[in-house]
Amino acid sequence: MDRLTPSLEDYLESIWIIGLTKKVVRVKNIAELLSLRTASVIGAIKILSEKGLVIHESYGYIELTTKGIIEAKKIYEKHKQLSKFFHEMLGIDLKTSTKDACQFEHYISKRTMNRIIKFIKFIETCPEGDPNWLSNFQYF
Repeated sequence: MDRLTPSLEDYLESIWIIGLTKKVVRVKNIAELLSLRTASVIGAIKILSEKGLVIHESYGYIELTTKGIIEAKKIYEKHKQLSKFFHEMLGIDLKTSTKDACQFEHYISKRTMNRIIKFIKFIETCPEGDPNWLSNFQYF
């Protein structure tokens, strides 16, 4: 599969996020979430459909294909882990960490992402709770 643009990744992730809370995903739901016009969403959905990532009947619901689910989950997990790292480890406010994670998720290498995940797990599994150095860093 061709690499998706950051914009298409955002659409895919949005479909996944909406699907977690709603039974069906509509164009208008995506437009509201991303603060876009429905015409823009329709164009992107057409491209995602051509790439075999979504199924969308004209004026119907949008469904992720199996391939689409796999990609959307990857993007969503990257976003969650980066936001967690920025917010909980670096002490960045939640709004900023969420926004920054959305930007980083498109460009971070797989190797760097894996290291961040390992770092988070290392801190979370520390037998003494938060390491002193982390608390000291956040205080600093």
